[in-house]
This record gives sequence, C-alpha cells and structure tokens, in this order.
Amino acid sequence: MARFFTFAGTEKPGSEYWNNMNIRTLLVFTALLLALALTTGCGKKEDAKVATQVAARVNSDEITVHQVNYVLARNPTLTPELADQAKREILDKLIDQHLARQKAIENKLDRTPNVMQAIEAAKSEVLARAYLDQLAATLPRPAPWETQEYYAKHPELFAQRRLFDLEEIAFVAKADIVAGLREQLSRARSMQEIADWLQSQEVKFLANRGVRAAEQIPLEILPKLQAMKVGQNQLFEAGSDRYQVIRVVASKAEPVDEATATPRIQQYLFNQRLGEVVAKEMKQIREQAKIEYLGEFAGGAAAADAKAKAEAEAQAQARTEELPKEQSRK
Repeated sequence: MARFFTFAGTEKPGSEYWNNMNIRTLLVFTALLLALALTTGCGKKEDAKVATQVAARVNSDEITVHQVNYVLARNPTLTPELADQAKREILDKLIDQHLARQKAIENKLDRTPNVMQAIEAAKSEVLARAYLDQLAATLPRPAPWETQEYYAKHPELFAQRRLFDLEEIAFVAKADIVAGLREQLSRARSMQEIADWLQSQEVKFLANRGVRAAEQIPLEILPKLQAMKVGQNQLFEAGSDRYQVIRVVASKAEPVDEATATPRIQQYLFNQRLGEVVAKEMKQIREQAKIEYLGEFAGGAAAADAKAKAEAEAQAQARTEELPKEQSRK
C-alpha cells in the first residue's frame, strides 16, 4: 500500500530513510568495486597495489586491509564495538566479489557489451560522486546555534514527537470525486466505508495500516496530524490529483531530547545545504555546457524549453499587469 507521499529533501533526522541510507551506500560502493574490478584484469604482481597488509588471498588475487578500510569508511556511523564484525563481513563480501570477478574474466564476460556498458556507468558514477564529495568538503558544518534553532522550531519532531498508528487510503481522482468524498468523510464511521464508496465510484486506491514516527511524515502533514483526535479522518492533498485519507487509530508521545537529536539535525542541515549547493552548481554547469538533444529526445527537449519560456513570459506579463493595480491602490 501506499506510503506517505514524500518529496526529495523532506526526509528528516532519525527517519527510516536516514537509518537505511548508510546500508544502501555500502551496498552501492561494494557493487561499484566489483564492476570496476573487471577493468583491471589479472595483471602482473609487479603492477600490484601499493605495499600494504594483505587481508586475504583469493587464488592469485590479494585483498588488502586498505580495501577493507575503504569500504568501512563509507559507513562512518558504525560504532567501534561493531567495527571488527563489520570488517569481517566486508572482507567476506570482497572475497565473494573476487571469486565472481575471476569467473567473469575466465568466461570473458568483461568483453560483453552489457558488462562493458555497466563498467562505464560505474566509472561515471564514481567520478560524479567524487566531484560532489569535493563540493561537500568545502562546506562548513552547521553551527551549534543552527541545530538549536531547528530543534526549537520543530517540537513536533523532537520535544513533542509522537508515534502514530494510522490507517491510510491513497488514490488519484478528479475534483468532482474529491468533492463527493468530502461529504462522505463527514458521515463515514470507518475507513471501510470510505473504501467502499471509492470502489463504487470506480476509483482505484491503495489501503494500508501501520505505525509511523513523526519523522516519517512530511512536514506539510505533520502539524495537522498532531492536531487530529483518535478516530478522526482527514483528507490530504499531495498534488497532481493525488490524495490520501488518513485516520488516527492511536498515538503516543515519544519525545527526543536535544542531545540525542543534535547529530541527526546537523547531518540533515548539512545535506540540505549540500543539496542547494549542488543544484546551483549543476545549473551553472549546464548553462555553460553545450548540450544538444538528438533523435527521439530532440522534440521533447524543444517542447519543454518552449513551454518553460512561455511560462516565464506569462509570469512576467502578469507581474507587469499587476504593477499598475498596486500603484493605484497606493
């Protein structure tokens, strides 16, 4: 069933997104290591790596401690107590990768078009990530007053944080259906009645029930959700004719103190700032680059550019027409 409608940049400190992010990053980088390893071939020992401690030998290949530590560094939130266990798991994954790599080369898979394309894509990903990491290295960490201010401005995420047991129905519908649904909401005693009504209107929907922490809920919805009483239904609009009906089954207080929240807030604010810097940098790079859309993409790009230009001109015209009205009011 549908989760909450979320948008890029709205994931908050302590959410499931942040808890899983480091795991996803680790898996991505280990996968990239495997793809990039295919480009190295067997090689000669005199061309081997910089002298370092060997962690394991896999047939004719060696895996170094440096390689293990590199993957480990991609997951900086690991505690020292878990580091040793994580190193062993990383080493085992690297051994599996080397075994698979050796078999791939033996079967000449490194010369197939799909693998060659995947290797180039991995290289592009690594280089692009390196550039973004370079941008990140220039950014200052959030100041203490910034984290304190964020904590104070969002009690719903911290001091007044709650866990919600919610029933949800997500659907896409036009205005006339939504208007009828609003009437149904005032009379409906259960979410099943709402689901039955939507079904009678031939509206496809997804239903779900689960526990959601405050940080898993978009900030646009959270204040309204906290104000709802147990048993209350409410309709939320998510844009592009998407809607959700949410019913609060139960809720309980689960506050987070400032000391616990500070590291998460710092990371959130830093990522938010980095996202703004990256967006600005990429916009500037695109403006300076010569980009030409070809083939099937040519028409779509031209239409998009024309639409954007027309919208900009319309907005400018609207502002021009509004200016005399504002002046006359003065």
